[in-house]
Amino acid sequence: LGNPDSAGIPASFAAETIVLDYNDADTLRATFAQQGADIAAIIVEPYPANCGLILPDAGYLELLRELCTAHKSVLIFDEVMTGFRVALGGVQERVGITPDLTAMGKIIGGGLPVGAFGGKAEIMNQLAPLGPVYQAGTLSGNPLAMAAGIAALKKLKETNPYPLFETMGRTMRAALLDVAKAKGFPLQVPQVGSMFALFFSEQPVRNNEDATSSQTQHFNTLFKYALDHGVYLPPSAYETCFICTAHNGRDIEQAAEILAAGIRSI
Repeated sequence: LGNPDSAGIPASFAAETIVLDYNDADTLRATFAQQGADIAAIIVEPYPANCGLILPDAGYLELLRELCTAHKSVLIFDEVMTGFRVALGGVQERVGITPDLTAMGKIIGGGLPVGAFGGKAEIMNQLAPLGPVYQAGTLSGNPLAMAAGIAALKKLKETNPYPLFETMGRTMRAALLDVAKAKGFPLQVPQVGSMFALFFSEQPVRNNEDATSSQTQHFNTLFKYALDHGVYLPPSAYETCFICTAHNGRDIEQAAEILAAGIRSI
């Protein structure tokens, strides 16, 4: 987690990437002060959800926007997980911050494999045929995937499930924190809308290092208990849990009861 390289990627490519801790405003400012003229873009999950769920400190996303604007760097939000999930307009709708580019996937495909990106006209106009950047793919614009995605987004707009998602998510969070407090057990449950995560940690989880230092063995024990009782958590402590439109209030209550019993059993 957090490395800009992989087997097969030349070291020279990775050298063009700076990796900063999420929520580290001081290092972010210092990096822009030292290298701002050379920073072409910032790519960030506004709500990181690939190491559990991490929420931004107050003002952190605003600082990203401010620094990118001041240094003419492109601000890119990776909303593959959060787009159309935490709000119809994603995180940027919730927080009122407009990135220069947005990457999307998952929900935008209505269950079929779709990736998409979009943003400001002056950037998008660089793509062929209007501009010099060639972009294409074997399944780009696949009719079946496009139809599924459009249908899913129409349904979300018509039904507006987001207030219910928030209610169910808060219900789950409160139930888990209550049982952990009663047991005297360290537990953090970051939650936004239909997304939540469980970190068996004393301190709030603010970045990747905090996430990876949590007690994963406790999560593994809870996962097994939940699975045996019909609640399917993600099979990793570094994944995020999702509530969906198929769930109702009773489902959440039952799942919370089972997870609470699982926490008591640890």
